[in-house]
Amino acid sequence: MEFPKSTEFNKRISKQRFYDNLSVTSELKQLFVQQILTIYWRNKIAPSTVNIEAGKEVVEIEIFQLKLNQQNLDLKVLELIDKGIPYHILFLLEYNGLFQACIGYKEIDNTQSNSFKMHNYYQTNWLTIEQLNLQIEGLNTDSVYTNFIRQIAGEYLSIKTSENIKEAIIRDEKQKKLLKQIGKIEAKINKEPQFNRQIKLNEELKKLKKELKGLQ
Repeated sequence: MEFPKSTEFNKRISKQRFYDNLSVTSELKQLFVQQILTIYWRNKIAPSTVNIEAGKEVVEIEIFQLKLNQQNLDLKVLELIDKGIPYHILFLLEYNGLFQACIGYKEIDNTQSNSFKMHNYYQTNWLTIEQLNLQIEGLNTDSVYTNFIRQIAGEYLSIKTSENIKEAIIRDEKQKKLLKQIGKIEAKINKEPQFNRQIKLNEELKKLKKELKGLQ
């Protein structure tokens, strides 16, 4: 991740900025405090810092480095940061000398002013900093952002030839929700003693599996 020196920002951000200025539950605030040690704004990728054009959707991309107190980070914490910053963010998570790149698909929420909607988050494995290879690819900020998602998601995001990346991510999101629903119904079937109720659950299960197959 050797981004151009012109993109370097290297500014520490107070954690309180996120849970004091936003509407946050006490549970989420506790997660934030417990799981994150420090936040650094490492890089800013924009037409003013690197030789690319402005995109239509993405103004600039920030690289935030989060030093963690534990390896597992609740994605609600990343969503809180994403919604509190009016730019697109690539997260670099650090724990015990290893690093993980993480990014969610972020779009403007047209139902609310100055608000963003978050879709699936994708992350790499935990790697050494030398193994973590991300490149700035694209002619504008929109394409650089989508290419970061492609690089980080890798094989976990299949994109059909007829789709753009947003459509692929929303389809992937629906697939994950359906898989969760299928798992819950299968568990109910295994525990259900009444035969008639098993039949109804199996019918529901078939519908969900058919819907899932249509998305694959």
